[in-house]
Amino acid sequence: MGYEFKFAPVFANFDQLLEGALVTVQLSFSAMVLGTIVAVVCAIGKTAGPKPIRFIIDCYIELIRNTPFLVQIFFIFFALPSLGIRLSPNVAALIALTVNVGAYATEIVRAGIESINRGQIEAGTALGLRRSQIFAYIIIKPALRTIYPALTSQFIYLMLTSSVVSVISATDLAAAGNNIQSQTFAAFEVYLVITAMYLVLALAFSGLFSMIQRWAFNYPLAR
Repeated sequence: MGYEFKFAPVFANFDQLLEGALVTVQLSFSAMVLGTIVAVVCAIGKTAGPKPIRFIIDCYIELIRNTPFLVQIFFIFFALPSLGIRLSPNVAALIALTVNVGAYATEIVRAGIESINRGQIEAGTALGLRRSQIFAYIIIKPALRTIYPALTSQFIYLMLTSSVVSVISATDLAAAGNNIQSQTFAAFEVYLVITAMYLVLALAFSGLFSMIQRWAFNYPLAR
């Protein structure tokens, strides 16, 4: 083909890619934690809340699931300043990721809660357990055990989706790659390296989630 690969300028700026990867991990992990809290609260509201609360949660879920993530992050970063709410790119990115994953994870958590046999809850009540104890020991842990694979898959997808936040100048891995590409014009090499780094991050998250699964739910080690 006659093409000369130019990896040298890419690796000369590899520290920028590492910094961007760190921001990607921080944004993704923070959004996972906050999104899980949002999902659990909304799932409880959908299954046990009054009708107005269920209606509000349903509207939130339908709004997020039926609009592009790109539009959502543009709204948070570019539209909210019209109301006097100005956020830094990274904060706007975190909020957008949290709101997005919270909506998708709500339905996953709700399905897990509804999979619990009502008889187990009634048995806990008969034994004199408090509502908080019933939720902690009878509902949430078995529900999380059931939905854990689907939930972690959603989290990995969230990490990959976080590359979109570069459009608002958030300092993530994709943004670092774009900056290096604009300086070196080594588009093929830059995006090949970025692709490899996202693959490594996804595999690392997958491995971490597998370890947590074995620790939290007493799964045996794979042979």
